Amino acid sequence: MLLKIPRSYFLGVDFTSRPRKKKPITCVWGSFNSEQKLLIDQIVWCESFAAFGEQLNLPGPWIGALDFPFGLPQEVVDHLGWPNQWNKLIQHYSELSRAQIRASFQAFCAARPAGNKFAHRRCDLWARSSPSMKWVNPPVAYMLHAGAPLLMQAGVSIPGMQRGDARIALEGYPALLARDIIGKASYKADELSKQTAERTARRKAVLTALAAGTHFLKIKVEFTGQDLQLCVDDARGDVLDAVLCCVQAAWASTQHNYGLPEKINPVEGWIVSSKAPDTTF
Repeated sequence: MLLKIPRSYFLGVDFTSRPRKKKPITCVWGSFNSEQKLLIDQIVWCESFAAFGEQLNLPGPWIGALDFPFGLPQEVVDHLGWPNQWNKLIQHYSELSRAQIRASFQAFCAARPAGNKFAHRRCDLWARSSPSMKWVNPPVAYMLHAGAPLLMQAGVSIPGMQRGDARIALEGYPALLARDIIGKASYKADELSKQTAERTARRKAVLTALAAGTHFLKIKVEFTGQDLQLCVDDARGDVLDAVLCCVQAAWASTQHNYGLPEKINPVEGWIVSSKAPDTTF
């Protein structure tokens, strides 16, 4: 269903399944200025799920792109006999422990041939993202386990998955935009030994392209000097990833049906701005 609401405020989220002081959930809020540039208005660090829930519950209208999977591969859901309705699936999934999730997915993978262990969502194939059932490197299955119930509880609208109000949540994936600018080269690292000058230079290249709008979404970003420096100095890339998601949210506001395919598998969901046969940019 295409919602008819004002579209003026945007949220980008770099998510973690274990928020804490050293690794918070990073939220970037932005809006279009008079020149239709995306102005980065505020950066908020959430050290707990409760604090992140407060961000989700800020009144709409707003559109957010959040960097964690919203759904699971249909193949896995069918194989495990889990519910085929999103809210019932997420309720069931949230009641499992991480150990139970890992055991279920390990058993699924063990029965499959080498080179084809994981099942993929259709959007994962298009976006070249990690399968949402993956529990290590990165543990996106646990991010789904932590994040999707918060979306359900907040009552946000998720196109094709959950009816809510004027708060629109979309699945973001910052690597889509970063790869368009610098290719597959890494621009961030959690390990101190990998936080190199080369990665800093790549973050600067991404920021330069965002400011100029020289990327496939063509949204121009305007930073304050302080926020720009935060993106450069944050070697883990959390702030920049949240900015990239905010750009995806802003782009979605300019597109019919947020740039999503007309039909979305309600179990799998879709990554905003990932290309599909029936999607044009």
